[in-house]
Amino acid sequence: MDIEELRTFVHIADAGGVTHAARRLGVSKSIVSRRLARMEADLGVQLLTRTTRGAALTEAGITFRNHAAKVCAEIDFAKETISSDGSLGGLLRVTAPLTFGLEYFAPVLENLARKYPDLHVHACYTDRVVDLIAEGFDCAIRCGRLADSSLRARRVGHMCAMYVASPAYIEKHGSPETPEEMMAHQALMQGTEVWPAMDGNKLIEMRPKGRFKSDNALALVSAALAGLGIAGLPVPAIKEHLASGALVPVMTRYPVPEQGIFVVRPPGAHSPRKVRVLTEMLRSCTRLKPLLGLGLGD
Repeated sequence: MDIEELRTFVHIADAGGVTHAARRLGVSKSIVSRRLARMEADLGVQLLTRTTRGAALTEAGITFRNHAAKVCAEIDFAKETISSDGSLGGLLRVTAPLTFGLEYFAPVLENLARKYPDLHVHACYTDRVVDLIAEGFDCAIRCGRLADSSLRARRVGHMCAMYVASPAYIEKHGSPETPEEMMAHQALMQGTEVWPAMDGNKLIEMRPKGRFKSDNALALVSAALAGLGIAGLPVPAIKEHLASGALVPVMTRYPVPEQGIFVVRPPGAHSPRKVRVLTEMLRSCTRLKPLLGLGLGD
């Protein structure tokens, strides 16, 4: 078996089947099926079994997937180590926030593609937390507080956020001054997240409730402008509304703690060079520093 067959099997395992793996690899389903069949013949074991929901790894497949992924990663790292021309090639799949990713992160990815013409850059802009392994992404640019996971993260900067509401909402419901008062207000949320606030050097965690939720922060901006409640939002997404007075900060004595900006990648001993290059470009991008604080004191 060769390295392409190993890579194909890892994609099959992580994507959950031949069809999804073929789409991810950009090849036909028949090619993926043939590679899988050759591997199973070489190994003398069944790696994948069909189910009513698609496909699932056998016990042997689960064990082999872990070893295959390590082999692929080691070969990639070895190739990068002996490469002398500093070029980048292959495919980089990255996900970034939709809310302000198009304005702040897209130019960095465009610069990356321009600098390395042999590198294919596929970017997905969404505020949804993407499963990097299951969906086959090399890395993600994420903002805020990271949940505990096996993913590897590198901080590339920070940004500010604040709790805001429209003047109409404040006139009708009042402006909360403390975390306790915040609990009586309508919160505009992405899910069931915890809202952080700082009391001096002490971190406070609030668990607000609300009837309006969205997986897109831009929708929460719109809901806040419509007077539906209080939202915790990144400053780059609301700076124009703050300047015009359409949104007003609340609970200013208990500010939102500084929010980190991270490049997150799947677990593994070695970070792919294409991910390392993107990380350094984000850290050094002067265009982002004034608004996001990238690279300042990190």
